[in-house]
Amino acid sequence: MTGILAQGPIFLICLAFLLGVVVIIHELGHYLAGRYYGAAVESFSIGFGSSIYERKDSKGTRWRVNWIPLGGFVKYVGESQMPTDVGKIEEGPIGKPYGELSVGARSIVALAGPAANFVLAVLLFTIFFAFRGTEQYDVYAYQVNEGQPAAEAGMLEGDIIKTIDGKAIQQIADMIVITSMSSGRNLPFEVQRGDETINLVVTPERVVRENQLGQLVPQGTIGIVPAPLRESVQFRKYGPLEAVGMGVIETKDTVEHTVYMLGRIITGKEPLALMSGPVAIGDAGRRIVNRTMGAETVPLTTRLSVLGWSALQLCALISIGIGFFNLLPLPVLDGGHLVFNAYEAVTGKVMPEKVQEMALMAGLGLLLTMFVFITWGDVLETGLFNGPASE
Repeated sequence: MTGILAQGPIFLICLAFLLGVVVIIHELGHYLAGRYYGAAVESFSIGFGSSIYERKDSKGTRWRVNWIPLGGFVKYVGESQMPTDVGKIEEGPIGKPYGELSVGARSIVALAGPAANFVLAVLLFTIFFAFRGTEQYDVYAYQVNEGQPAAEAGMLEGDIIKTIDGKAIQQIADMIVITSMSSGRNLPFEVQRGDETINLVVTPERVVRENQLGQLVPQGTIGIVPAPLRESVQFRKYGPLEAVGMGVIETKDTVEHTVYMLGRIITGKEPLALMSGPVAIGDAGRRIVNRTMGAETVPLTTRLSVLGWSALQLCALISIGIGFFNLLPLPVLDGGHLVFNAYEAVTGKVMPEKVQEMALMAGLGLLLTMFVFITWGDVLETGLFNGPASE
């Protein structure tokens, strides 16, 4: 516990950097779309709580950096983000009150934040594929643990895993992404054993174990130690257009995995603990810094390069997560605003203020409850209560 707490500054720096970049881009999407339609912006805030820094521009918008680095928001004049905002029109900022925008314009403003997150992810992945490239290789079972799902399905040490659930396996990460989110589900495996192709059905079982960063998480496991087949390793860089295409594909695949995971959580097939919040983001950044910079036998320039690429990939994943989460139809999120707009588009009337207040209150309560449960799960993942930390 002492080891983790002593790394508080690293945790906070990672959290502020990773979350800050993504939130700023998200809110800029909202801001630029709103300004395009002439909306008056009361404030552009990074973080919550009271201001560390604040200034007002020529259009009357307050630009704020707040004490709690767990998100941010753009507040338009007349926009109902919280129950106390309903019916309130702020004075001062130049432009039209939010309610005077058309339903279509308000919907585009609501979508602009998540869209900016997805564009950022595509851009970051494009940079990674164009300048860093990827390793592709065959994954084989270096060790098969007796009595666990892979062994019971008939997998042997040395088997090369070609596909899982019809998806090609070209890295260990490909296998982990599928199996970790599929506990209790029968997965078809195609493996190569010598010159023979064998089809197996493996059912991952859920266990609490360390992930690739050393965080303790409940996840599906098949009970093997995977390894790259060295003679099959190929390193590939991509041209500009190819890299953009790969950036789009990587973003699309990550969104699909997120939808799949959320569906399994909603149906009770996976625990809510699989969802991550700010604590998990800061802890992941802390662990990446420790693991990378702790490899003292590796030249400093190499370590810094690896750290930079790891941070870029993590930032892209966080951006997708925040973009997707904000599309959920909760009244306090962008998806909730889209629901209000849909009601107005269908009925031709603004949703009654009392209903808005109740919906925002219920949405805020649900969001806070989710935050508490997710944060508690994140704290347990750090291993804070499991003795001394090595990361």
